[in-house]
Amino acid sequence: MSDIYNKIETVSDVEGYSESDELKEECGVFGIYNNDGVDSGRIVYYGLFALQHRGQESCGIAVTDDTTVKQYKDMGLVPEVFSSDVLEKLTGKIAVGHVRYSTAGGSLRQNSQPLVSKYLKGALTVCHNGNLVNAIELREKFESEGFIFQTTIDTEVMAYVIARERVKNPSIEEAVSRMMDIVDGSYALLVMSPKKLIGCRDPYGIRPLVIGKRDNSYILSSETCALDSVGAEFVRDVEPGEIVVIDENGIKSIKTHCKKKKSALCIFELIYFARPDSYIEGVSVYESRKEAGRQLAIEHPVEADIVIGVPDSGLDAAIGYAEQSGIPYEKGLVKNRYIGRTFINPTQSGREDSVKIKLNALKSTINGKRVVMIDDSIVRGTTIARLVKILRGAGAKEVHMRVSSPPFMWPCYYGVDVPTRDKLIACKYSVEEIAKVSGLDSLGYLGIDKLEKLRMGADFGYCDACFTGNYPTAVPKHEQEDIDNEVEIRKPPKFTIR
Repeated sequence: MSDIYNKIETVSDVEGYSESDELKEECGVFGIYNNDGVDSGRIVYYGLFALQHRGQESCGIAVTDDTTVKQYKDMGLVPEVFSSDVLEKLTGKIAVGHVRYSTAGGSLRQNSQPLVSKYLKGALTVCHNGNLVNAIELREKFESEGFIFQTTIDTEVMAYVIARERVKNPSIEEAVSRMMDIVDGSYALLVMSPKKLIGCRDPYGIRPLVIGKRDNSYILSSETCALDSVGAEFVRDVEPGEIVVIDENGIKSIKTHCKKKKSALCIFELIYFARPDSYIEGVSVYESRKEAGRQLAIEHPVEADIVIGVPDSGLDAAIGYAEQSGIPYEKGLVKNRYIGRTFINPTQSGREDSVKIKLNALKSTINGKRVVMIDDSIVRGTTIARLVKILRGAGAKEVHMRVSSPPFMWPCYYGVDVPTRDKLIACKYSVEEIAKVSGLDSLGYLGIDKLEKLRMGADFGYCDACFTGNYPTAVPKHEQEDIDNEVEIRKPPKFTIR
């Protein structure tokens, strides 16, 4: 989730911070309407644990028993925030949970979700994955009418619209439907009222949401892997624009907003964000990433001795590249999984050393070999040279990099942490220049025309705006200047490390 107003601080403002060249994860949502009398809060806990890859900054769970809402949320990982004592108190028939990563700063406790509000009709609880493109305009309008916001996230804007419309409409689902007429952008949204669990997906289908069933209970989740973790069976994907309502009478669907827009699933759900064991729109994420690797091998062949992946995001595509090329797949880089996300060094030398602490080369695999290194993306280009230095230090004769996505050329406004154009290395330098300053022997990206192969034959549209600039929605007014400005072409950057 990005903050949309009065940004207090972004990570790039912190003295000594080295901007990451990795994309940051999305948020994740999970909810259950429990008809089986089991512990709802604990089920959501396990669901959030399975969605932890989508957000590591904060998490929360809220439950209702028809009369009251109990919630607990805090900064940190799911197992750090929730103890057994806390979970024992989170009992109720309906429960929703959220894991959060803020894509534009504002990593603050008050911005953690779910958001619980009290209004004329009782309690309203919401949690949201995505970003609205008209949130600032709506927020300013509401503030001019006297509304006071407690957070800096666009989820609160959605909650306010739902509450306002509920006062004027006979049901909460009708209020959600009216909200969908007013807001624009990406969202997989869960709404919990005292007697209903509602899920909806933006009309473009930019963010995923699936339905599961466990015994007599229904579940809504960002990914199918979370259904597996709680022993639920996958029922189907929520359609773009669909509203799903679950109550004591079962489950019903409202499709008045379906097919009003061309579907545009974020293609990076398949390339990077979703867990490999998930299915998105019926497509195996693991098989899709292997297909990206196979396409890379066809587009950018090279004579080499081994193929390696950058953990963890490049591993599946590396397997596909190896299968297609016939070059053996090997483990070449080992990841230290116990480094926290707040690992920051105050000095330049410390920042360079942090890459070595996070990733180390297997010398027995690398020494004397011509290496093909696969990763999912290059954003700012700040870590490539350091990875190359690690591999050459381990004895690599040649290092060829292949990227399982096209070059990033445009920022994202739907919840992915793609920075402005002046920070995207591919906007300024050619492929050959990036390879040269990074110490690579060659560099190849997945072609734009190969993205459709990632659908594995499934019939759905996808958003590739971060590569093409073809946005499915209007660009936020406050960001239009960045879109209009041409990026100055300069000499190659000076972050080369030999």
